Amino acid sequence: MPTRTAARLLVLLAMLGTVTPMTPPRAQTLTAVLEAEIVTLDPHFTPAYITRTFGYMVFDTLFAMNGAGEVRPQMVQDWTRSPDGLTWTFTLRDGLKWHDGTPVTAADCVASLRRWFTRSALGRRLGEATATLEARDAKTFVLTLRAPFGLVLETLGTTSSPGPFMIPERLARTPGTERIPEIIGSGPFVFRREDHRPGDRMLLRRNTAYVPRPEPADHLAGGKVVRIDALDIRVVPDGATVVAAMRSGEIDYMQYAPFDMLSVLERDRRIRLVNFSGLEQFTGHYRTNAASGPFSDPAIRRVLLSLVDQSEVMAGMGLSDRYSRTCNAFFICGSPYESDVGTEPMQRPSIEAAREALRQTRYAGEPVIVLVANDLEAPKISSEILADRLRRAGFNVDMQVMDWASVLARRTRRDGWSVFGVHALGVDLHNPLTNSVIGFNCTGATTGGFHCEARLTPLFDAFAAAPTLQERQRIAAEIQGILYEQGIAVPWGQFAQPAAHRAQLHNLITSAIPLFWNVEKR
Repeated sequence: MPTRTAARLLVLLAMLGTVTPMTPPRAQTLTAVLEAEIVTLDPHFTPAYITRTFGYMVFDTLFAMNGAGEVRPQMVQDWTRSPDGLTWTFTLRDGLKWHDGTPVTAADCVASLRRWFTRSALGRRLGEATATLEARDAKTFVLTLRAPFGLVLETLGTTSSPGPFMIPERLARTPGTERIPEIIGSGPFVFRREDHRPGDRMLLRRNTAYVPRPEPADHLAGGKVVRIDALDIRVVPDGATVVAAMRSGEIDYMQYAPFDMLSVLERDRRIRLVNFSGLEQFTGHYRTNAASGPFSDPAIRRVLLSLVDQSEVMAGMGLSDRYSRTCNAFFICGSPYESDVGTEPMQRPSIEAAREALRQTRYAGEPVIVLVANDLEAPKISSEILADRLRRAGFNVDMQVMDWASVLARRTRRDGWSVFGVHALGVDLHNPLTNSVIGFNCTGATTGGFHCEARLTPLFDAFAAAPTLQERQRIAAEIQGILYEQGIAVPWGQFAQPAAHRAQLHNLITSAIPLFWNVEKR
């Protein structure tokens, strides 16, 4: 059997292999390794982050978020809102074309939104508030609400996955439960089936017919000016192999640099690390099972608030203050909804305080089943550290190790698990309506720990209807207070997993969602 080093060498040799017709001139191509292989190409079908990344390359959105978190028009040129806030009229900008050469129409956008409403939690709320959504002419469509909805533009420009990407009407007629049969977008890169070798690579070519907005690029907003001929996305599962290929010049960009190799990359003058802050960071949470076991009791769940030491988890992952921070705000530090409501027990974590809090509950030594994913670094380390602290506080811990796919399968059961660590991006978690930790409250879904806190449901509705940011901030703080009072989930830290790229790349947009317009390869 070949050694690990030999296996990496074989991968590198494959990268250096024979040029195929798929490959354009090397100097005009940016070669990237992303977080995972792009398997699902339908931009509405799955919330997988890698499909969202593909979506922003190949498709386009009506609105988009800039670097300050503000929603700006993208495919839309102008829009108006009636004085009562119920009727919204949108006009598309000139020059929009699908990759097959046909013009983008208002009817395409209407059909795309209707399909997206069935796939997105935030989109579903806008769909439920909609009375009519109709095309007025080739470039204009009208959204009429049956009830106030304070997040119309924020919803149309959300970064939450799956995103509100526009597709041709004929494809948008495909039910949301089925994948679209053809990948036709209007975005800055073009996908061609012959340029895709599953398990190996995907080549996205510059859309020469794309008309960017006139404004400078600003995160997802502004002009998407593509300055490379092609984006060559390679499938290389082993992070150390990618780092070796990047240092040798075979790879230009790596979405997630391995934590244990950050110091090596920092010392390499040929490499640049891209750090992230605020909404671009990950936040980790411990998710609990309310259906069975000790954590079906809110009083026992609340013990976690004083037990979890975020600084210990960050240190366990080998992250310095440059890449991590402690954060007790459920809706992310650095977001508009950051709050300290209900965080008092979390401000001074202590094994002794947790042990005393546990003695005040009805806990009688029942096993606490901690699921540990052995193939993902952050969930593995966070869960291992929690298991150790639970034992020291007096819990009877049953730590069960498995791969991440098995963790996801186990959490759909009402028994057989108590808690596990998981993390997601702040762009998804900062909004109560897109936060996956609490998004399944009282729905009976098998992915949310079977929690049902009746007080949250009207607050979600009030948040959606709130006309101002200040009112939404007040509601978000009230939601956070209930979450911590009930111990529904406990954050274990906020951190960045930096991207890495060759120094020859210039003007790369700093974004946790990889973006490849604007960048130049010199």
